[in-house]
Amino acid sequence: MKAVTLLGSTGSIGTSALSVLRQHSDEYDVYALTANHSVDTLFEQCQQFEPKFAVMLDESSAELLTLKVKTAGLSTEVLSGEHALEEVASSEGVDYVIAAIVGAAGLLPILAAAKSGKSILLANKEALVMSGQLLMREIVASGATLLPVDSEHNAIWQCLPVGKRQKYQYDGKGIRRIILTASGGPFRDYEPSDLENVTPEQAVAHPNWSMGAKISVDSATMMNKGLEVIEAHWLFGMSSKSIEVVMHRQSIIHSMVDYVDGSVLAQMGNPDMRTPIANALAWPNRIDSGVLPLNLVDIGRLDFEKVEHNHFPCLALAYEALEAGGTTTAILNAANEVAVCAFLNKRIKFTKIPIIIEQVLSEQTSSSGDSLEQVLADDKEARSLANKYVN
Repeated sequence: MKAVTLLGSTGSIGTSALSVLRQHSDEYDVYALTANHSVDTLFEQCQQFEPKFAVMLDESSAELLTLKVKTAGLSTEVLSGEHALEEVASSEGVDYVIAAIVGAAGLLPILAAAKSGKSILLANKEALVMSGQLLMREIVASGATLLPVDSEHNAIWQCLPVGKRQKYQYDGKGIRRIILTASGGPFRDYEPSDLENVTPEQAVAHPNWSMGAKISVDSATMMNKGLEVIEAHWLFGMSSKSIEVVMHRQSIIHSMVDYVDGSVLAQMGNPDMRTPIANALAWPNRIDSGVLPLNLVDIGRLDFEKVEHNHFPCLALAYEALEAGGTTTAILNAANEVAVCAFLNKRIKFTKIPIIIEQVLSEQTSSSGDSLEQVLADDKEARSLANKYVN
């Protein structure tokens, strides 16, 4: 039995991961489940999976969960706070850490898992976006394994020549380009002038995927794809010039790898996160994910279009931040998180999101990002600046 800690178990990725784990309960044991403040959902999960630990980031939520767990007679121990997240991510008894926490909150427990040599199933973009240099350094130093769960990066992973041993640098190994596919989100056919008055409800209504609110807005602005470009750079050692984004409305081809001999390998499947989760969990083997087989006849066609950066300014900003280096990508991410939160709370218009990010990037000076303290300090400063512009 392999022990699994699931960071962010109540979100869309977390619930998909539990669906896969439920199918293979004879192979995987849930060691710990964590959430921010979704007490009722985490309690239901504790009843179903009986983890050794349940962690609530929010202390008052942890107190409520503790009462529920004790009343139900469960043996699960409830912990709270950031340190507890790091503890269950690095525990000696854990084999796999599924990192499904959204945003910067996932960085510290992921680094703790990396330092402890765990197999990390990474669905948290921000850990690499904020501190790719630090995380990859810890992965290599400890011998940990980093397995991408984002559908696009998992698709690339499946198309690369990994063999039985994982590599992290593919530049110069016969690969010409990495091609990330993008659905274009709910506003892909809107004119820029039409975006002025779109609502949060419209932005989170993704045409193909069922995702959380923040990542859905990122998909609508195409910042999600920008973060994926940065993530791909760190995961696969490719320069920004070798990472291309192509719009593919059907979300059937999840990404492609273009080789110098003219071969292009594509990974295909129904748009269901259980596929990349099952692939990463069982690597280098395969297990059933519960996803329906792909029926190409029913789909009928696959379309591809050029992504116009002037239509999706957030994507252009992400490329610029990656090329600038240092903590510029951490600053980009922090400003985006603040701006998206403000939009979801109806404090700013959708069109203000890239404007606020660009203002923060132009005002704040980045640093080398050689230390965690430096990354966190620049992240904090960027959030303060972004909040100033929101206000």
